[in-house]
Amino acid sequence: MAVQQRRNSKTRKAKRRTHYKLAAPTLVKCPACGEYKVPHKMCSCGEYNGKTIVEK
Repeated sequence: MAVQQRRNSKTRKAKRRTHYKLAAPTLVKCPACGEYKVPHKMCSCGEYNGKTIVEK
C-alpha cells in the first residue's frame, strides 16, 4: 500500500479537487404539459414519447 512521503499543500489538494463539482441536471420541456422533466423519463402528466402511459 502506498504511504505518503511528504505533506501535500492546500493548493495542491485544491488543484486536484477542481473537477469535483456538481453538474446541473439536463432538463427538457414536456410537449404535452410544458413542465420541465429529465429526458428519457415519464413526465408527471403521464406522457412519454408523445403517448399517454398513465391516465390521471
